[in-house]
Amino acid sequence: MKKLIIIPAYNESENIVKTVESIREKAPGFDYIIVNDCSRDATREICESRGYPILNLPLNLGIGGAVQTGYLYAVENGYDMAVQVDGDGQHDPAYLEKMAAYMEEQKLDMVIGSRFIEKKGFQSSGMRRIGIRFFTVLIRILTGAVITDPTSGLRLVNRRIMENFAADYPKDYPEPETVVRVLGKSGRVGELPVIMKEREGGVSSISSVKKSVYYMIKVSIAIVIEKIRGGRL
Repeated sequence: MKKLIIIPAYNESENIVKTVESIREKAPGFDYIIVNDCSRDATREICESRGYPILNLPLNLGIGGAVQTGYLYAVENGYDMAVQVDGDGQHDPAYLEKMAAYMEEQKLDMVIGSRFIEKKGFQSSGMRRIGIRFFTVLIRILTGAVITDPTSGLRLVNRRIMENFAADYPKDYPEPETVVRVLGKSGRVGELPVIMKEREGGVSSISSVKKSVYYMIKVSIAIVIEKIRGGRL
């Protein structure tokens, strides 16, 4: 099985070396590709000087565009699985082999690394936990499935889902929306407990009250629309 780690990176010069070296140490069975989303800091220079495999986008596409680029790369290069590992150092690659094995054993389409099954490690801020719980309830109402961590970026998908995401992927805050897509199209989604770390540097994309309100409204509408779209993968 060819397995790829997609690392979306925007201004992650403080974290990218730690992230890549951790992957090399803890997930040697995976290849990786950094998708540099037109960073304004030294992310590109650091990666190129160290010989890391990197795709440099000519324009800033946002998290959705960067991850979709990674899926396109995975499909075109014949990978069987792909997993998103954020460049901010929060995701621990030590869990990736276990996630891959779980996907094969259970014949799943997506495996999510969840912070909230065992509730260990960094649990996000209080306000964000309220938002995550809201999305868990909304997804359960719409699909009947209980997803404890619908905003987790640590998500492994199989070839079928890769091809779907490579063709069409949300631009902003894609995690809850794409979970609903997979669930709504007869896909099988599982979760495994993971421990995540607090961001070691850089700035979150949801760093203000205004952005948080936009996030909640936009994602809620997108989830409902995705459910209405339905269909098969």
